[in-house]
Amino acid sequence: MTKFLIIRFSSIGDIVLITPVLRAIKEQIAGESEVHVLTKRSYVDVLDGNPHISKIHTIENSVQEVMPGLLNEQFDYVIDLHNNIRSRAVKRSLNCKSFTLRKYNIEKWLWVNFGINRMPNNHIVDRYMETLRELGVKSDERGLEYYIPGIEQFTANDLPEIMHRPYIAFAIGATHNGKKLSEQRITEVVKSIQHPIVLIGGKEDIATGEAISNACGSRVLNACGKWSLQHSADAVRLAEVVLTGDTGMMHIASAFNKKIISLWGCTVPGLGMSAYKPHPLSIIIEPKPRSRFLFQSRPCSKLGNRCKYGMENRCIDQIEIAEINRAIETLWAPQTAPSVQ
Repeated sequence: MTKFLIIRFSSIGDIVLITPVLRAIKEQIAGESEVHVLTKRSYVDVLDGNPHISKIHTIENSVQEVMPGLLNEQFDYVIDLHNNIRSRAVKRSLNCKSFTLRKYNIEKWLWVNFGINRMPNNHIVDRYMETLRELGVKSDERGLEYYIPGIEQFTANDLPEIMHRPYIAFAIGATHNGKKLSEQRITEVVKSIQHPIVLIGGKEDIATGEAISNACGSRVLNACGKWSLQHSADAVRLAEVVLTGDTGMMHIASAFNKKIISLWGCTVPGLGMSAYKPHPLSIIIEPKPRSRFLFQSRPCSKLGNRCKYGMENRCIDQIEIAEINRAIETLWAPQTAPSVQ
């Protein structure tokens, strides 16, 4: 029995992006193996039902909460896909063979601060897979996975009326403001779209969602903060088109092979976090350059938590509404109503 511990503490999108690693280890390592994952308790639902995982270990604040249990497992390998102080503490304590993600922090700093792009031309998933090279594990090129337990899936009886016909799932939230449109801009975008729309977001987006749905009428359903992560993911699965920023929902949509329109602001796809192996018709929309000077150009930050132009003028709000509408109409080709159990 070969036992692996995969470390990725957060966040939703980053954890979805490790699913090809979990699958590749389980399917390509010779003999019997176990794949364990160490993550934050708040993200355990992201991995719920994944058949490649033997056990999930969770922390609330400190890795010391789980160290006794991890030591008892007697792991053969640790795959560190987070590479921070906490993950390094785990590796020191377990004292077994480990492989660690290279984060390219210097390269990101150069691009953000001086416009000098030295980032490798590959996706973060490909960088995850590079950590397994010594084990002979390679990418199977099958993309991401996301599993929704049956009890968390919509049925025909509980599916909201607006979702009985083709609709757009619009993920309006994001961890950082630089990755999401302002309330005013979302309202303008939604008013310009003629198709049914389901707004998806967390509890922090409830008020924004209500304001938008009130302003835009009955063809808009505000589900922000009202559904579990799994129900929100199922709404993405059932959508005709998914409109989203650089968010976890973008990666969940990619796992379901949905047609994605991704809107980019203070971050850029070149940092390696774009949708991985998305539906071939998916569209990336970025704001047009506002400066000819390299040091003033995007990306404004690697996380989307800072905009060089100020948050009141954030890059993502400069995306033209007409361009979003053209993308929607390009992808809007529904054949049937959403399929539910």
